[in-house]
Amino acid sequence: MASSLGLRTLCSNVSVAIKTTRWEKLKSSKAGVWCRGLLTDYKEACKEAVVGAWERPFKASVYLSLLGGAWACSYTNPDDTSFENTLLEQSNQLGLLSPWIRNRDSDGSIQNLVKLHNQGRLRHISLGVVSLIYCADYAEDANLFEAQCSNLSVLWRELHRQVLDIGFAGRWWILHSKMKDYDVNEEEFRHLPAAMVTTTPPSVKVVETNERLHKESWLPLNVEESIEKEAGGQSEQSMAGYESAESEEHKPAGSLTEA
Repeated sequence: MASSLGLRTLCSNVSVAIKTTRWEKLKSSKAGVWCRGLLTDYKEACKEAVVGAWERPFKASVYLSLLGGAWACSYTNPDDTSFENTLLEQSNQLGLLSPWIRNRDSDGSIQNLVKLHNQGRLRHISLGVVSLIYCADYAEDANLFEAQCSNLSVLWRELHRQVLDIGFAGRWWILHSKMKDYDVNEEEFRHLPAAMVTTTPPSVKVVETNERLHKESWLPLNVEESIEKEAGGQSEQSMAGYESAESEEHKPAGSLTEA
């Protein structure tokens, strides 16, 4: 019994010695020294960042705001799928309207984008915080020499001429701006006079008067008050007619008007 207990103790000591030796060898190796140096550098950098933020809170807040804004823009950066969905939605909105009341600019822009999409010529580029949609000369599956040759592709300095939309903060800005007043056909009002084309908002007094009249229109009508008002108006008209008749009678007969 004592011999077995001693054997177990000896084996455990040997295993602990082996483990300790291997860990020491790993720490003293080149990879261990490099990892320890890397951790030390990161520790010092974090310590300096905390101390600098404590000493200059305004500068640290500005940096944190910029980093947070960049992360938010990158997180909400739209992709090509969102552009296709937005284009399809805007096209359906125009399809619900009659061609006579569609805005010419909105209809032309959407039809052009739909045509390029059907031809496979729309390209998407993600710049991290901003996305671009531009028009290519050929489709991706085109086997022409001009389409496959890299020397004949669009140059970066000429890419701005073919940009069709800019995606930022989860929105395609040019596409949304083209859909402004998409249900107003300005050609219908082209022959109207300038006074009828431009409208001015009503004043505060006019708005209050319209609201008061609208509220009064919902009130119940009192028949007795309306009859009394009509009778009072008729009596006033009769008195005015009587006074005018008396003035005509008392007027001198021989009076002449000046020529």
